[in-house]
Amino acid sequence: MAAKAPSDELKKLSVSENGTNGKAATANGAKSGDAAAENSGDDSEDDADDQVAEPAPGAAKKKKNKKKKPKKKKKAPTSQTDPPSVLMSQLFPNNTYPKGEEVEYKNENHYRTTSEEKRHLDNLNNEFLIDYRHAAETHRQVRQWAQKNIKPGQTLTEIAEGIEDSIRRLVGHDGLAEGDAKIAGVGFPTGLNLDHIAAHFTPNAGNKTVLQQSNVMKVDIGVHVNGKIVDSAFTMSFDPMYDNLLAAVKDATNTGVREAGIDVRLGELGGYIQETMESYECEINGTTYPIKSIRNLTGHTILPYSIHGTKSVPIVKSADNTKMEEGDVFAIETFGSTGNGYVHDEGEVSHYALRTDAPKVDLRLSSAKSLLNVIKKNFGTLPFARRYIDRLGQEKYLLGLNNLVQTGIVEDYPPLLDKKGSYTAQFEHVSSEPIFQQSTDIS
Repeated sequence: MAAKAPSDELKKLSVSENGTNGKAATANGAKSGDAAAENSGDDSEDDADDQVAEPAPGAAKKKKNKKKKPKKKKKAPTSQTDPPSVLMSQLFPNNTYPKGEEVEYKNENHYRTTSEEKRHLDNLNNEFLIDYRHAAETHRQVRQWAQKNIKPGQTLTEIAEGIEDSIRRLVGHDGLAEGDAKIAGVGFPTGLNLDHIAAHFTPNAGNKTVLQQSNVMKVDIGVHVNGKIVDSAFTMSFDPMYDNLLAAVKDATNTGVREAGIDVRLGELGGYIQETMESYECEINGTTYPIKSIRNLTGHTILPYSIHGTKSVPIVKSADNTKMEEGDVFAIETFGSTGNGYVHDEGEVSHYALRTDAPKVDLRLSSAKSLLNVIKKNFGTLPFARRYIDRLGQEKYLLGLNNLVQTGIVEDYPPLLDKKGSYTAQFEHVSSEPIFQQSTDIS
């Protein structure tokens, strides 16, 4: 989920949850019917069947009893279904979730790879990564399913709900019971941003937009497990005319991941990203456009239950001397555009999040009070969409929601647009420490 570059107007979310809302679902133990299967052979089946006496004349013949074969226990699934529905905890028992892509440390941090003592100390922190790897593998399987199945002609609502329902199935939390969505599930509203819309659009109820063959769509997906959020995005197009735009942004993101590491200065990292991005150009309908980094969008750190942390990763060179530090989790996301390379707020809002630095306000609207209670219990500081409130059965809440935004209790995130007629693309990794930079794969 994109972060706007720091400004007086932007107030970042902060942590309000301690990640103690429970554990993500694990596979249930015994299957129903196992006990019946074990006892189904208890009837006496000895040799008496072979010595049946001749029936008396006129007596009805008794049917010979057949031995019941014990039911076989169902084997645990070893592969994912299409669409995804098998719990991650069944596919990877005992928290054996796979590692993400590993990028080896460089230069003065190379000792973190070569020193056995340092590797041992870093590995003591692997508990920190289990929830991230759980969320990342969920993301990978849902993402690959989406990339294979999204086609022109589908509505954006159909696409968003397909992705979000798959996430909920894989982590075993449908988010309908009070507080369930805070244990594991969707990390933020699924972004489906078309053409010049760079970020923060997901369909609200009633939206009938249909994906077209000519569209360039950014798909931004969030998954969380116990508040550990994996934020990764990719761009889809159905016309090779846009291939260079997508290649530029993907290359820029991979550059950011490759150059990231402990003690790297964020302003310098932005310079590497910009240099890669702006080395590309794209010909669209006979006109050649330079690819520009969108200078007022950034990557960001991620904190438990807070998608935008305290550090920003610029995608243009800057004088920011803030350093990456051990233990940081960064979303390295880059945006390229054929337009101005600058976005503005415009359009109907679909993304919201509860703020923890909100002023204490005496809410007079009963609908605002009621909705605030729903938000706190079901989302906490995780971003949410109007559709998520709808599926909880809430009605006529928009006046209350707007009041919460106006009083500063809830932050709204309008769509971010470059100039009309331009095309934008996005790719994103999540990188975490230590011993290697553990990343989700954006391919």
